[in-house]
Amino acid sequence: MKILLIGATGTLGTAVHKALTDRGYEVLTVGRSGGDLRYDITDPAQITELYDRAGRVDAVASAAGTVPYKPVTEMTPEDYLAAFRGKVLSQIDLVRQGISRIAERGSFTVITGILTREPIPTGSAASMANGALEAFVRAAAIEIAPQRINAVSPTVFTESLAKYGDYFPGMASVDLADVAQAYVRSVEGAQTGQVYAL
Repeated sequence: MKILLIGATGTLGTAVHKALTDRGYEVLTVGRSGGDLRYDITDPAQITELYDRAGRVDAVASAAGTVPYKPVTEMTPEDYLAAFRGKVLSQIDLVRQGISRIAERGSFTVITGILTREPIPTGSAASMANGALEAFVRAAAIEIAPQRINAVSPTVFTESLAKYGDYFPGMASVDLADVAQAYVRSVEGAQTGQVYAL
């Protein structure tokens, strides 16, 4: 199986890359500044170029998405638009453009996060983005069959607790290896329209 992995050089992407290659898959890594292919998925034209370069693939897995974190009173319309472009529209466009580029029974896996379910101060843009993307996954699943689409929605990574743990008081963390296995489940399984909450 040939898999296109977006955000492959980040913290999560590195773990997902290991999990997929350990299972014998050919993984094409994509990042803005690293990886086999260098593209910025917030630019629809670059997504088109990415698919042109990658050729036919069996699955697309995204571990990429950026949002601003600020109190609601300090957020601007541009901040919310940045969150929408950086995490929602970029991944939606990976799916939209990828439908004709992946195998007939191929799959898409996108990244959301716990802030859909458990909001935190300064996280309104992330909650908005994650919620929108999860709604898209459920809607797209009924239209793109037999291709599949799922979202992976983790809490804070155990490996990132030193840096981000204070933003998630009282919330259990999840090991990166367990999050990576959710990607394996999405790629190899038969489910679609699911949100794998970890």
